[in-house]
Amino acid sequence: MGTIATTRHRPGDLLPGVFSALSYSAADILGKVVFNDGMDVLSFVTTRGVLTALFFLFWLRGAPPARRHTRRERTISILIGVMFSANVFGLLLAIQLLPLSIAILTYFIYPLLTGLAGAATGIDRVGWRGLLAALAAFIGLAMMLGARLGEVDLLGVAGALTAAVLRVVSLLITRVSLRDTDSRLNTWYSLVPSALVFVLASLLTHTWNPPQSAFGWMAFGGMSITSTLSVLTMFVSIARIGPFRTALIMNLEPLVSTLGSIALLGEVLTPMQAAGGALMIVALCAFQMRR
Repeated sequence: MGTIATTRHRPGDLLPGVFSALSYSAADILGKVVFNDGMDVLSFVTTRGVLTALFFLFWLRGAPPARRHTRRERTISILIGVMFSANVFGLLLAIQLLPLSIAILTYFIYPLLTGLAGAATGIDRVGWRGLLAALAAFIGLAMMLGARLGEVDLLGVAGALTAAVLRVVSLLITRVSLRDTDSRLNTWYSLVPSALVFVLASLLTHTWNPPQSAFGWMAFGGMSITSTLSVLTMFVSIARIGPFRTALIMNLEPLVSTLGSIALLGEVLTPMQAAGGALMIVALCAFQMRR
């Protein structure tokens, strides 16, 4: 197992991660509005994928990167893009089928999985305190899902957990193989294959269900912008402070999304679910801060 270096970071280096977490929270809430307005997951991810890919195409043409990707870096970015497409679909499926707070908190098992995967590969270390924090996080997740087990859509839970695993893999690969690359190019090469996958799936299944109101379209536009910015700033954060500190900052997302779903969407958590979600977030922070 290699030695882990300690790197000092300026406070400003944390800002991309904070902005990414808040943007993800806004996208979560707006996505729930879009789905409540009649748009299905495949129609949404296809439309958003094409629009964001075009946005980055014009941005990169107007402001070319200082260094292009090597063939290896481009191949890795495209591979991440394929995983990203499945990640996005699984998460949005969970948001559509589950209460937003449950979907996001279930998905947010990924910081814990990131740490455990890092330990298994020698990138990180997990002592007994880390194992206790991991156990507490899993207990919190079980409390949250088990409180209303008969009312929880298992397909939505499976989508959230699959998305979590794929995000772990993407975070680790990005840190190891793409740390010195332009974040915009990483995003571009990730967006293009995912957009192509969704377009092909929509054509094969003849799926197109747009929002049914002007408010739904406004929410769709807002989510497209916030989700694009969140992906870009997450890449920047990983490059500056690494995947583990980025994952720690991302714990803002489930907190803000849960509070937003209660305040803006009228969702209700039982005391058991609220206690489980709180235990999970605290345990995740403790797990990552053990370093």
